[in-house]
Amino acid sequence: MIGRIAGRLEYKAADHVLIDVRGVGYVVFVSDRVMASLPGAGEAVALYTDLLVREDLLQLFGFTTLVEKEWHRLLMSVQGIGAKASMAILGALGADGVSRAIALGDWAAVATAKGVGPKTAKKAILELKDKAHSVMAMAGAAPAATAGGAPAADADADAVLEPVDAAPPVDAAAQSEALSALGNLGYGPSDAAQAVAQAAGEAPDADTAGLIRAALKLLAPKG
Repeated sequence: MIGRIAGRLEYKAADHVLIDVRGVGYVVFVSDRVMASLPGAGEAVALYTDLLVREDLLQLFGFTTLVEKEWHRLLMSVQGIGAKASMAILGALGADGVSRAIALGDWAAVATAKGVGPKTAKKAILELKDKAHSVMAMAGAAPAATAGGAPAADADADAVLEPVDAAPPVDAAAQSEALSALGNLGYGPSDAAQAVAQAAGEAPDADTAGLIRAALKLLAPKG
């Protein structure tokens, strides 16, 4: 299994790139969002990868973070969602957007991805809401696939993915959405409320997605 590739970006095509690794060129398929974040030809690049193996086909798919890669694997587990649809969903929503959509049961957001209809989007929400806790909780902690080989410092990792904007203050709406998301994931009202309150107290600048991630970590089984 090829889990990560680091080398020189040779060229970009519509849906894939060619990365030279010590003289060997690897074709890696990426989402629109990942494509937009990559440097120019001739520059160093690194991507986490997932290898799709079929009887007549081998394809590598690339991601800037482990969270993206894990979401790809989960999305692919849903009947009716293949690699192309998964990459379309991640390209449209990003890893955080997928987390938010699954947590809030927002199938309409998933259905905005090219080639993904309402029926498939609803199926993804239904099947993944009980499987996605660990991936949601790891968001923000997993390293980016930096070209230098070692995980980047927090500030640098954020800069690789997207510009860092100041998060809005936690408000009643954010906490309400977080509570609703935890309820959709099967947590009881009391446990959810306690976790969200603690998360908001520890991170007063967290947005809805941040509250959900922090609360899931607090609710995760210990040991």
